[in-house]
Amino acid sequence: MANSFKTYTERNITASTAVMTSPIGATSTVIGLTISNVSGVNTDVTVRLGSTHIVKNATVIAGSALVPIGGEQKIVVAAGQSIYVQATNAVDVVCSVLEQN
Repeated sequence: MANSFKTYTERNITASTAVMTSPIGATSTVIGLTISNVSGVNTDVTVRLGSTHIVKNATVIAGSALVPIGGEQKIVVAAGQSIYVQATNAVDVVCSVLEQN
């Protein structure tokens, strides 16, 4: 079983966006997810695994970031599943993943 570390990034997200999708034939472990408010005003952020909420409408103040996954919090993403991020104002996202094939 081969392991590889990957980083996925998305910029200026507002609408619900898949920030990472676990490849077919693999299992992915999200080891870090950082959401940076780049809009200049407070924004509400929602993070989902498929249709299940990880964080719903968390307020991220202007110029700061939210780290809903990281440290001791990890999320296993099965093949074909996605992590989605949505915000009321623009955010940038960095998602760090360990993929196992």
